[in-house]
Amino acid sequence: MLVNLFPVYLCLVVLFECSSVQRGRFFDNQAFHFQTLRAINDVKADGAETGEILETIRHIKEGDTESWRFAWERIGNAVLKKAESYSDPKSKGNALLRAHNYLRTAEFFMDPTDPNRESVSKKSTDAFYKGLNTLGVQYEHIKVPYGKHYLNANYFPGPAGSENKPLIVFVGGFDSVLEELYFVIVHNAYERGYSVLTYEGPGQGEVIRKQNLPFTHEWEKPNKAVMDTFLKNHKKHDKIILVGMSFGGYLGPRAAAFDDRIDGVVAFDVGYDFGAVAENATPGIAIWLQKHEFHRTVEFLSSIKAKFSSTFSWGLKNARWTFHTKDSSETLNAFRKFNLEGVADKIKQDVLILAGTKDHFIPLNQVEKFQKNLKNARSVRTIIYDEEFGGAEHCQLGAATLWQADFFEWIKKFEPNNSNVKKE
Repeated sequence: MLVNLFPVYLCLVVLFECSSVQRGRFFDNQAFHFQTLRAINDVKADGAETGEILETIRHIKEGDTESWRFAWERIGNAVLKKAESYSDPKSKGNALLRAHNYLRTAEFFMDPTDPNRESVSKKSTDAFYKGLNTLGVQYEHIKVPYGKHYLNANYFPGPAGSENKPLIVFVGGFDSVLEELYFVIVHNAYERGYSVLTYEGPGQGEVIRKQNLPFTHEWEKPNKAVMDTFLKNHKKHDKIILVGMSFGGYLGPRAAAFDDRIDGVVAFDVGYDFGAVAENATPGIAIWLQKHEFHRTVEFLSSIKAKFSSTFSWGLKNARWTFHTKDSSETLNAFRKFNLEGVADKIKQDVLILAGTKDHFIPLNQVEKFQKNLKNARSVRTIIYDEEFGGAEHCQLGAATLWQADFFEWIKKFEPNNSNVKKE
């Protein structure tokens, strides 16, 4: 009898093992998995170490934001201490950059009202600039006047000959900080001979943390302020390419629609309609209730979902903080303003659209909507990444070399010997 049951037992063991492990994932929790990918994405740019990350996530309890913060802050502080023990500038500088990344990751899920958040953020930022200075990386930090406020930008001049290549202007998204953009693009752009201007606007980085200045859907205003300030003191490159990352997939194209100084714009990833993104994340019946002004019920349903979804909980808190909204209904209405309907047809530049088939934020159908409305763009190139090469996630996290190869291939046509741009 036992012999006869053995094959059944063996099958049950195999099924259990297969069902309890999702290959290719760090966590079952999508938010934790994605943010781990975000940290590990910076290994190639000296902003992380695989072993340090794998050891860190071993100490994180699934979905527990406190254990997340503790584990990442612990490794960040440990690497900071290690950096102080090095006399070699390369070792010291790289350790400081890694510490910055781990502390930024530690801060990520912290509540905006947490009194400890500011100190973690400052320690992260300080480590970054100390790291650049130790490594001897050339950069210029620029304060951009913006009404009664200021925006922040970092200019990284490229090597000799970079003046003959397009200037890359790079802006982040819904939860970006200025410093992380160095790992996303600057490090690898320099290797290819490009200069890069990165910036953070309202709702982002230090601008929201220290000045409490919220997002604006009229992104042409902060982008203009940055470009005006930069070009006052720097020679204009023949070509300027604006790249918007994540939420910047809306911000960049929106700015390009109103600025003829921009020659090409990249939606990295596509971000045509963030109202649809927010509605997709909200309990279905809540949308109907919100449109019929049952705001208290919407708030109740949102609070229930937030208890069971760390992704939704984080997104709601971050939106209220960075949009200055007081409840879920206001937040939904704020997101709906970030829509390229009626704006996309004003974009006259060359456009590169990137998207992933497994993007957990932005539905793939936004690619077609964006393409359809780019009626006056000089050219449109769309690249969709699938799972085969690991680029299916939002912003191709985990496959940085993949999207960068395509981006730098596309940008070549803006160089002097490739000036004849044809409709794609």
